[in-house]
Amino acid sequence: MDDHRRGFVPRLHRRGGRLLLVVPFALIAAVTVVDVLVPPDVHLGPFLIAAPAMTASFAGPRMTALVGAVAVVAQSVVALARTSITDLNHTYQIIALVLISIIATFFAHLRERDENRVRRLRSIAHAAQKVVLRPIPDRAGPLRIASVYLAAEEEAQMGGDLYAMARTADGTRLLIGDARGKGLDAISEASLVLGAFRVTAREQELPELIRHLEAGVGSSTEETESARAAATDDAEEADDSGEAFVTALVLDIPDDEPVLRLVNCGHPPPLLLRAGSVIPLETADPSPPLGLAGVLAPDVTVETFPFDVGDVLLLYTDGVIEARDPTRAFYPLTDRLTAWAGDDPPSLLGHLRADLHAYAGGHLGDDAALLAVERLG
Repeated sequence: MDDHRRGFVPRLHRRGGRLLLVVPFALIAAVTVVDVLVPPDVHLGPFLIAAPAMTASFAGPRMTALVGAVAVVAQSVVALARTSITDLNHTYQIIALVLISIIATFFAHLRERDENRVRRLRSIAHAAQKVVLRPIPDRAGPLRIASVYLAAEEEAQMGGDLYAMARTADGTRLLIGDARGKGLDAISEASLVLGAFRVTAREQELPELIRHLEAGVGSSTEETESARAAATDDAEEADDSGEAFVTALVLDIPDDEPVLRLVNCGHPPPLLLRAGSVIPLETADPSPPLGLAGVLAPDVTVETFPFDVGDVLLLYTDGVIEARDPTRAFYPLTDRLTAWAGDDPPSLLGHLRADLHAYAGGHLGDDAALLAVERLG
């Protein structure tokens, strides 16, 4: 849906730009006719300056220059109709109009250049998102899966939120996580975790996999701290700013057992939807976030929960539960899920996406990722 929407908006923008072109030409025509008909001591020619100025706000430099040229011709016609083109008053009006048209054309060129640059950056971000955050298939063994990534900023289609899936010998392994911070540092941490997961998810048991992910984030943190410490005289400030960690959930869902096995590394608990009830899968002994094992206890505890046919599991990042309405109240995810009457993961995520955007007024304060998993018969 997001790709279709991103492709549709520019078409609407171009169509709206064509409609807007009527305004400056209509203004030129109206000012010209009225200026010819009004008494000699009334001069409306200065209003023609508005035509190229407003065109520069939505059209390119060529169209802006064309509108400016038409405005100059219109002013010359007014001068010839009323007195003479060499009349001092009209001469200065024409000179001013030419100068304003040149300036407006230059600013239209700058705006178009910046828009092209932003468009290229969005295209690069979209390509990077496809490489780093690969799409998850709709089916994996007896599971039906849906996923969605909601970027807080349109220009940044990917942030520090992440998810991935891998098929193992006896089932499906899922990862969802959220890297600390924003921007390139968060994206770098997310890509490291995703890369480590894809390399080892099919071969290692959950505790070993968690330690492998932890080692990747830890090594990245050390490199970041060293680089920043070398660039500043304040070592304490460098150490504090260099802290990096990733909260994560890693799950094993066997194909032939109605259970799921879960390791929670400081992440919001998944929610199990069963027969109209919403059950948080709280772990009794959560692990520290990835990257903090050197500070906190590094023990990894795998906990098992029932996950039977017809159950739907929702995994999410804190961008969902930290979304706020105009009164600054947090999004009540559990209450919204209780009211949901759908029956499959795609409809669940479609409902949550629309409801979340409506609740937050169309603007999320942070990126959000969601995964919905249903066990089929």
